[in-house]
Amino acid sequence: MSEEAFVERFSTRLKQAVARTGGFLCVGLDVDMAKLPEGIPKDARGAYQFCRAIVDATKDLAAAYKPNLAFFEALGPAGWEMLEALRKSMPPGALFVADAKRGDIGNTSRAYAEAFFGRLKCDALTVAPYMGKDSVEPFLGYPGSCVFVLCLTSNPSAAEFETQKLEDGSFLYEKVAKTALEWGKHTQGEVGLVVGATQAETLGAIRSLAPQAPFLVPGVGAQGGDLESVLRDGRSSDGAGLLVNASRSILYASKGPDFALAAKAEATRMIQAMKPYMPKN
Repeated sequence: MSEEAFVERFSTRLKQAVARTGGFLCVGLDVDMAKLPEGIPKDARGAYQFCRAIVDATKDLAAAYKPNLAFFEALGPAGWEMLEALRKSMPPGALFVADAKRGDIGNTSRAYAEAFFGRLKCDALTVAPYMGKDSVEPFLGYPGSCVFVLCLTSNPSAAEFETQKLEDGSFLYEKVAKTALEWGKHTQGEVGLVVGATQAETLGAIRSLAPQAPFLVPGVGAQGGDLESVLRDGRSSDGAGLLVNASRSILYASKGPDFALAAKAEATRMIQAMKPYMPKN
């Protein structure tokens, strides 16, 4: 039997991470130089110092960490080195979700997939489905991984495309959800969906289309998404297939030297709010 046969599915490891931490929290690592706390150098070294402090403060609370690749790429080669160092220093059991939103023709997607799953050893990656199956399929060949497909996002302009009605009366985001799940059948990696917390009124409907798929839900915290609605309607059929991302509300809870303690306090507050929605078994 091949080594790949022993790799646990992403959804299994997600369930374990949720059980370990007592919540569905994903801490987004959006390293904005303009917002780094006082005393932290505004360079790659300072950004790494900041991220390490946040991870250390929340290691018992976060089921996953989601670095936003744009902030790391903006630092040049040092940003990628920093990303690799963070990946290697993740707490045991914590999932590493690269928020890269990649998606291109086959050869390019294969190179992206190798970069993130082959080299960086990410557990999951966000991808854009606009170009169709052949742009996403190369990402699905890595055992134990998850491809989070952008379905219904939290940005104000999402309605320009995602909520448009099709000829059959359904919405485009529903088409994306159904099609993406079909792509994920009989593949080594899993398909999950990105659904913004600011779209809480439709989250339950999307969940009914994808009862078992992992959901990554950004937009709680600084973007104003309702945490209770996400927890009520966003969980999978086994009660665990959910990552609720918070970035700025945790990272920049304080601008002072107590930023790590403030981040831990905000993460703890969110975990406490999640307790009533935890899986029973």
